[in-house]
Amino acid sequence: MLTPKKEKTNLMRVSVSQAANLFGVSEKSIRTAIKKEDLLYVIARGRYKINFDSLLSWSQKSTRRRNQRDSIGIGQHVLQWKIKNKKYSPNPERVN
Repeated sequence: MLTPKKEKTNLMRVSVSQAANLFGVSEKSIRTAIKKEDLLYVIARGRYKINFDSLLSWSQKSTRRRNQRDSIGIGQHVLQWKIKNKKYSPNPERVN
């Protein structure tokens, strides 16, 4: 009998300081969220490694955090990442 292959998921984990820099908040805010169990994490070599997906969800739950992310965090760079060349932009008919 064949067993189905487990789908590999690429987890991205970041440290407390990386999370704070990426999302424009203080390390204290990240540590408070860890303490309140708002973020998924593992401890590797005595350091917190935070699941990026849970960090993103956490940043979207509060208007203040969302604004910080968009003004001084990673969100400030989004407009620079837009594809300006129509030739290489995704075809709207093919995008689900």
